[in-house]
Order: sequence, then C-alpha cells, then structure tokens
Amino acid sequence: MHRPIRMPGHWFDELAAGGGSAEAVAFLVSSERARRLALLGDLLGRLEGRPALLGPADLGAIWGAVEEAEGRSPGCVEDVLLSPPAGGWLAHTLRRLHGSAVGPPLWVETGHLAAVALVAALRAGTAADLVVPARDGDVALPTLGLARLPGAPPPGFQPVRALVRDQELTLSASGRATGVMDLTLRPLTAPQNGLWWPTHRLPVRPGGPEVALDDTDPYRDLDRPVPPRRLAPDELATWRRRFDEAVGLLGSGPAAGSGPGTLRPEEVRRIVPWPGPLTGTPVEGLSASTGDAFGSMVVAGPPDGAALAETMVHEFQHSKLGALLHLFPMLDDDRTEEHYAPWRPDPRHLPGLLHGAYAFVGVAGFWRARIGDRAADPHGLAPFRFALRRVQTRMVLRTLATRACLTPPGRRLVAGLTRTVDGWLREPLDGPVVARARAAAAGHRVEWRLRNLRCAGEERAALSVAPRSGGAPVTVRRPVLVPVAERGHWRDVRGALHLRPDAVPDGACRADVLLVRGEAAAAREAYARGWADAPGDPHLMAGWLLAHTALHPGHRRLLARPERFAAAVAEADPGEWERAARWLAGAERRG
Repeated sequence: MHRPIRMPGHWFDELAAGGGSAEAVAFLVSSERARRLALLGDLLGRLEGRPALLGPADLGAIWGAVEEAEGRSPGCVEDVLLSPPAGGWLAHTLRRLHGSAVGPPLWVETGHLAAVALVAALRAGTAADLVVPARDGDVALPTLGLARLPGAPPPGFQPVRALVRDQELTLSASGRATGVMDLTLRPLTAPQNGLWWPTHRLPVRPGGPEVALDDTDPYRDLDRPVPPRRLAPDELATWRRRFDEAVGLLGSGPAAGSGPGTLRPEEVRRIVPWPGPLTGTPVEGLSASTGDAFGSMVVAGPPDGAALAETMVHEFQHSKLGALLHLFPMLDDDRTEEHYAPWRPDPRHLPGLLHGAYAFVGVAGFWRARIGDRAADPHGLAPFRFALRRVQTRMVLRTLATRACLTPPGRRLVAGLTRTVDGWLREPLDGPVVARARAAAAGHRVEWRLRNLRCAGEERAALSVAPRSGGAPVTVRRPVLVPVAERGHWRDVRGALHLRPDAVPDGACRADVLLVRGEAAAAREAYARGWADAPGDPHLMAGWLLAHTALHPGHRRLLARPERFAAAVAEADPGEWERAARWLAGAERRG
C-alpha cells in the first residue's frame, strides 16, 4: 500500500504566499513522482488485462528491459519517467483509454512505453530488443531526441524493431517500396545530422544543470500529439540568447530566492517553442503549461530576455499550483466560464481564476523585484507592471473569496495570496504610475464587460426607453453572457498604451492616444466620430465611457456595469449618449 503524502504546513504556507523555498518545491517534485508512479501502475494494469492494446509490442519484453536497466543503474527509469515528455505521454494515453482524448491508433500511444524503456536501457548501458512505434518514419526517444529512418518511409504509423547494445541503437523497419530500412546511432553522444535530431539543451550555467528546449517530442504540447518542428539555426541561436538573458535577470532578484516572483532557473525542466502555426492570435506573450508535465512550458518566441524570464516565472507558478492541486482539492466548481479575469479577453471558470491569481502573483513579484534595476528594466516599466498586476490580482482574489466554494486548503491558499498582495498594495509607488495602472485596469474591465456581458431581456428593454422618457430607475439584474459565437478575440490596446504612452501599438486609434494622454474631452469626441464608421464597436463605447467619466468623476458608477449603458443607448446616436449617461448615473444613485 502507498503511504499518504503529508506536507509540512510551513511549506504549504510558503507556497500559499506565492513563493516557495527549494525544499518546498522539492516536496512538490517528490509528490509528482508518487503521482506519476501511480499513473504508471494504472496503465500497466490496463495493459496486463488487455495485451492487445499494445499491438505488436510485448509488455513482458518492455518490462524486462525496464527492470534490467533499473537493476544496472538505479534511478535511470525514474529519470525518464519523471521527465516532462513522459508525463505528457502517460496522462494523454490514460485519457485515451478512458475515452476522453483523441489521437493516433491506440497501439501507437500505448507502444510509446517501449520508447521509455528504450531510453532507460540506453542510459543504463543494458540490452533491449523491443518494438516501438514510428510516425512517418520518425521514432521519438523521450528526453533524447528524434531518430529519422533513412530513405522514404511510408507515411502514417508503423512498428519498428529497436535493438540496444552497449548504448548503441539500431532501428529496423520494412517498407513495401523500399525494403528494409536500418539506422544505427549512439543517441547519447551523436551530433545532429539529417537522421538524428537530439534534444536541444540550454545550460543554466557552465558545467551545471540544463533545461531542455524540445522541438521534436510528439507529447510536448498540452495534450494531443503533434509532429516535430525543428528550429532553424537562427531560431535556435535566438532562443539560446534569450534564455541566457532570462537566466541573468532571474539571478538579479532577491538573494533569498524564495519569495513570490523568484525562480531558480534549474527548476524549469523543459521549454517547448510553440509547436504549431498561430493564425489570428497575437504571438507575443503567448504561453501555456499543463499539470501533466511539471516544470514544462510551451512558449511562443519571446521578444527579449525579460519577456522570457517573466514567462518562466508565470508558467512555473502554474506548475507549482498544479502540483498542489494534485495533493489538495481547493474548490468545488462546475467549471462554468462566467467570471472576469483581468488578463484574459474571455470569461473564465473559478479554477482558471485560481490558476491566474497564483500565476500573476508571481508576475507581480517578478516586476516588483526589478523596480529601479535599469539593467533588467531599461525602459523603467517595472513600477507600472507591478502596480497593474497587484491591483488586478487583488480583484480576482476578492472574487475567489466571495464566489468560490473553497475547501479549507483553498481558503488557506487564497488567504496567503491575499496577505501577499495586500502587503504590496501598501507599498508606495509614484503617483502617476499608480494612476496609469488603475486606468489600465479599469479600461480592460469595462471593455471586457461590454464584449462578454449584456443585460437580461426585460432589463435591456426597459433601459432602451427609460433615458428618453425620464422614467424611474430600472432594477439591476444579473447580466447574461454574450453567446460564444458573437464574441471575437480582442487585444487591450489601451492597456498597452498605458504601459508605453510613447509607443502606439497596432490597433490603437487616435481617440485612444488622446485618452491616455489625458485629453478626455477630445478623446470623447473622437470616439463618438469613430462610432459613425464602426457602429456597435465595444472598443469605441468603452473608450467613450472612460473619457466621459474622466470628465465627470461623479458618473464613475457607470463603469461598474457598462452593459447597462450599452442597453440604454442601443438605439441612440452618440449625440444622445451624454444625456443617457447623466440619466443612468443619476438613476443608479437614486436607486
């Protein structure tokens, strides 16, 4: 029987504050080990009961190779099994067996276990004779790289015989048109060539730990297997340069290295360059991770080392919380996507809010530690980034505390994060920076509500006539979500302007520039003129409201529920908007 995992309370509290000492993170790694072994036991039990699931592979031969490798080199099997590539594969394969995921033929997924055994044999220097799956002639060796059969292998999936002797691997496959195709190599030491693509390595420091830069493993994405996409030499050089810059920045934070926003780079196990095309989506800042692969992150090409360092902090926060969630249930939720997340364009469920709050506490801490460090922050943006993320994260923590059904560990986690952020909110910052951060936070929330929420039918109908008739206040009711089909992706261009008022981002209009520069009257007029060319544009209505309330601070209550203003002016010309705003602000004050 497995003994229960008991986490010391002080380590939980370190992590609940948003940080975590090396010892606390090591505990999470050990708990992930136990989970990974339990999942492997589940898979083996299923394969023993249904050997046909392995197709041409043989479970006895696979497990014999595993036992021999572990006997020769204790720990080598765990090293492979606990790697991010193996974690992604194992979780995905179990989802396939449960019927909750899709992918290639099932024998290809289950047969990847033979590739794990193969790598263990190579590392231990033992022998193995196994059948592994090839995908379009490619054989993936988790943590090592990708072997490519010579000639013109048949497309699709096929079994390949794999022989290991003295750390040398021979792959043999048969094709109808090409006959037998053999490839012999030494994966632990062979340099890159056309038939062998080793996993790239990013050294944290000379002679020290390394982080994998994985562009070949089929299970490197969040769930569904993906084909390899080898980095071009210039892309690889850029990644190496950005990583070196990021490591330098991560080393410039507080010496203790355990507070929110700090990261020991060697704790990151793998970085995956975004594996597919990105159409219609901004690339910069795009990243993701999964609880199946602790310490792994998928990252779109970062523009500089600071962006990569911030992303590494952000995604490792997700890894830490994912490991905590494997140990403790934090909340009960039906995963309805209806809540506001200040860093997303779309509504989120409560688990997503919890993950976001934990990640952005790390991001806020990262920028807090770099305030005044011109080497790390040459444009002096750290104070604004810190000010913005602390106020946005506090808003989400309030939602979690009031709307989520938190378990005792969940309450302890949210309370810990709240203490951290409340302490930060008491730290003084330059007044104009704080004002810009608050304006950016308000602007995102107003536009988000206009794009994602609308008044319910009866309330909407009443608001559409009340301003013109001067009727009584209309009762506030719970808004409804805009149907998914009617929502479009949007970027917070005003937020980008608040960050860098001197740099106008793509998508920003003249009215946005005027608003951010403090010319509210001119901005309001410009937004109204823009409405004539793009009626119904939520960005323009949000901008008009922000400019109007800057001119009339007593009307700021309109920003709390801008969807009511949208209902009130649904059939009105912008020339009538000010009258409607005055009525609605007054009506809500009276109500």
